[in-house]
Amino acid sequence: MTETADTHTTSSRRLELLTEALDSGAASQISNLLSNLHSAEIADLLESFPHGPREILWGLVQPDDHGETLVHLNDEVRAGLIDEMNTDDLVAATEGLDADDLADLIKDLPGAVIQEILRSMDKQNRERLVSVLHYPEDTAGGLMNVDTVTVRADVTLDVVLRYLRLHIDIPDNTDNLIVVDRNDNYKGILPLTRLLTNDPDLLVARVMDRDTSAINANMADTEVARLFETHDLVSAAVVSEEGKLLGRITIDDVVDVIREDADHSLLRLAGLDEEDDTFAPVVKSARRRAVWLGINLFTALLASWVIGLFQATLEQVVALAVLMPIVASMGGIAGSQTLIIVIRGMALGQIGSSNTRWLMYKELAVSALNGIGWAVVVAVIAASWFQDRTIGIIIGAALIINLIIAAIAGLSIPLLLKTINVDPAHAGTVLLTTVTDVVGFMVFLGLGTIFLM
Repeated sequence: MTETADTHTTSSRRLELLTEALDSGAASQISNLLSNLHSAEIADLLESFPHGPREILWGLVQPDDHGETLVHLNDEVRAGLIDEMNTDDLVAATEGLDADDLADLIKDLPGAVIQEILRSMDKQNRERLVSVLHYPEDTAGGLMNVDTVTVRADVTLDVVLRYLRLHIDIPDNTDNLIVVDRNDNYKGILPLTRLLTNDPDLLVARVMDRDTSAINANMADTEVARLFETHDLVSAAVVSEEGKLLGRITIDDVVDVIREDADHSLLRLAGLDEEDDTFAPVVKSARRRAVWLGINLFTALLASWVIGLFQATLEQVVALAVLMPIVASMGGIAGSQTLIIVIRGMALGQIGSSNTRWLMYKELAVSALNGIGWAVVVAVIAASWFQDRTIGIIIGAALIINLIIAAIAGLSIPLLLKTINVDPAHAGTVLLTTVTDVVGFMVFLGLGTIFLM
């Protein structure tokens, strides 16, 4: 926790220093600061500035850091900076990038630049890039790096050690060597710890791990992240449907997936996109948000229409108008709690057809228990406030009913949205609010009409 706080303080301090340096025009100070940062840290800082200052900072980033920094930027910020760069600078920025990073970047480049990059690559690197681009970016194949170190099972550990010494370097996060046959079919892994601690005269086949399965290239990136989490992996081999080795995924790529998935879930609940530029122009941001504001307006009008149906009741019993927001608000909070639990469970693969009914019973029981408890509290307050026991009973009953309906909606809405391939995090909140508002108003005002008119 302390380390996280220190990191946040350091990031805030860098932002302050850069802002002060920009205001004073100290270009050399900015260049020195940026040159000592990792490309991911530079990307975070660039995303923290609006247009104008961002372009100035980008001009002071070392050209050697351009490629890695572009990879770490979100899509919208990256596209804006790419538009400001000429073809030669873009081609130079891609030199030395791993195939998986280049695959992430190349989709945002102009066609002429892509052609120039492909012409500048040798046949081997071009084939590596094509193999990564063959798979969607949200799959294991899209995440993988094709730079691997492979060995055969029929050689000795001594041969493997001598083979490794011939390499100038080995890929980052290499904790295992991948064992393949003559046709590059995956057979298992050779952990470096076993390589270093066993008799050099032993065959790889004697000490290799045959139980560690490779990841299918078509596996979703969220499933890959879950595998790394549950099995504490640092790297994993990626294979085709036929079992042929294609590449490997490393923990740094998985961390990016986890962060992006968390951003996605949080922002989608508000109808936003994790790739949006925080400092995008006002008109562009307003246009994006206007869509969901419009949808919310429609749902609000629907709730108002329900209230209008009971206009005569409200004119006669003013207390109902005063207490009405309590029922809808309590239902909305209770439903949101269930909704978030269900969306999280779906994302983690913990909810399926086998346990949905049990979860429904549990959420109904929780809502009923909370509904009864808080209904008593609200009923006593309302009855004392308006000196009318009937009003207290009405709002208490409405509260229990709406909390139960909220639990049902909070569970069923994300499941229904998933069946029609709609992101539950994107549309779930709006639909839930509509249900809890409409049902809450209708039940409360309906009971009021029946018993008070």
